Amino acid sequence: MSPPPTDPKIYHITHVDNLPSIVSVGAVLCDRTMINRRGPSPGIGISGIKNLRLSLPVTCHAGDFVGDYVPFYFCPRSIMLFVIHCGNHPELQYRGGQEQIVHLEADLQAVLAWVRKSGRRWAFSLSNAGARYATFRKSVALFKEIDWEAVVATDFRSTAVKEGKQAEFLVHESFPWAMVERIGVKSARIKVQAEAAIGRAGQRPPVEIREDWYF
Repeated sequence: MSPPPTDPKIYHITHVDNLPSIVSVGAVLCDRTMINRRGPSPGIGISGIKNLRLSLPVTCHAGDFVGDYVPFYFCPRSIMLFVIHCGNHPELQYRGGQEQIVHLEADLQAVLAWVRKSGRRWAFSLSNAGARYATFRKSVALFKEIDWEAVVATDFRSTAVKEGKQAEFLVHESFPWAMVERIGVKSARIKVQAEAAIGRAGQRPPVEIREDWYF
């Protein structure tokens, strides 16, 4: 396997309409908290998998479940985004396509420094954290176990590549809005909408049209 990149980023995807509530709270909240609050609206995940994540253990943190963590991918243009783009998964309730989905980008090294300082629990999975067979780690030294070639692959028809590309970085309970360094969008229309949504926030990361992050 290839070594981790020198300047790794992580990406959380959400609907552009969710930006005002994220900014208002000052954080991206985990699925369990959002479900308890009867949100988000609109939700873009697969309902069955989201519910399963509430009971799947994060094995490196006793008593924690995947749904207790805010999930990030190690790449934009994720397989989940492809599922949204295709819109043919029977359990996918959101059918609005990928244009209205935004990427929240953060710097992994900065996040690791923050979790060390704050004592916030974190972990990462070597594949889809929403699968019963997922393997979890909580050591920076073990980032080398991620299949980084699969993470950056654009052709994920291979089962092995598909699994490796879905590796996730997980932050317990919430992720601070202040650590979002950039927002990637697909179109000028969504760029305007995203900029308006964060216009009064103390932290206003740049919003960039990144068509290469989309299908």
